[in-house]
Amino acid sequence: MDFSSTGAFGLPSFLWNIVLFLNVICLVHALITRNWLWAAFLAFGVFVSQGGLFVTLFYLFTELLPALQGSGTRTRRAVRQTMQNGVEAVKPLETKITEAQQALTRSDTLAHRSQLAHLLTRAGRLDEAQATLQPLLDGLYRDDPVVLLAAAQLDLAQGQPAQAEQKLTQVELQTSAATRTQALTLLAEAQTQQGNVSGAEASYQEAMQAATTEEPRARYAEFLLQQGRPEEAQAVVDRLLQIENEATPLYRRQEREWFELAGRLRRQLRR
Repeated sequence: MDFSSTGAFGLPSFLWNIVLFLNVICLVHALITRNWLWAAFLAFGVFVSQGGLFVTLFYLFTELLPALQGSGTRTRRAVRQTMQNGVEAVKPLETKITEAQQALTRSDTLAHRSQLAHLLTRAGRLDEAQATLQPLLDGLYRDDPVVLLAAAQLDLAQGQPAQAEQKLTQVELQTSAATRTQALTLLAEAQTQQGNVSGAEASYQEAMQAATTEEPRARYAEFLLQQGRPEEAQAVVDRLLQIENEATPLYRRQEREWFELAGRLRRQLRR
């Protein structure tokens, strides 16, 4: 980090980076709490550093910090979740794996073990993921949605789509919106790998309804391109570009993997 470079008001550049990060946290909090006027000022502050400094600090001390000191209300929970998401969004995958391993060492729970298996699968460390998940697959929690999703993801990475689909059909889609989104997206991928094009099409369409991430939309665009339907793929990619352009910096970081996939597909469509 270059501590010698300076920005507006003669302040070091790294301090402006901290201000920008706080600005994004405050903006997301304002949106969650539907404080639209503050959200407009904070959004403006993302692009104007001098104005952003005063707006961010004022909101931080008059709205955000008092909310953190509140009495366990929905606002307080929203603030904590926002700040946690902001930190998690910028962590490299290997850092997340190390932290998940430490969490599992401290407390061997279903959530910790499943999360570590999920991260190891994303990193392509499939043998480690299998060894991590196996105790859950052999135990009382083998039918838990979290375990089924982690196991299905691992099956797909190991080239076993039929086994993945069998597990995914056992997942209760009403558990949560996030579970529904992930299960249907994985199901579409499993059906694609087995040549069930119509089934995959239906699963992607269902997954995109009230999705909690841009993954199903990005993967659907990739699916359309693979099926020789470039015009339809272009429409989905254009929609992703619009979402990216309108998104907050925090959301762009959270969904970076899928926006980057959309960018690669956009370049393929231009050839």
